[in-house]
Amino acid sequence: MRDKPDDASRTARANRLRLAAEEGARAGDAVAKEAIAVRKNMARLRELRLAKEADTIRQQIAAGNDPKAMHKKRLK
Repeated sequence: MRDKPDDASRTARANRLRLAAEEGARAGDAVAKEAIAVRKNMARLRELRLAKEADTIRQQIAAGNDPKAMHKKRLK
């Protein structure tokens, strides 16, 4: 058995660690970019939903219906 690793194995280990660190950084960047894309899409969908709800309420008001009547909760 060897007590001390030679220069080639130390260099190879350092190279593996460097590559692993670079790959980890790239993976972290990819996760961050995906999270940003998800938040943007959620905001876009929220805007669409709110616009649709507002349009529905406007239509109900124009028709003379009470818009709050649509949102009554059921009692058990």
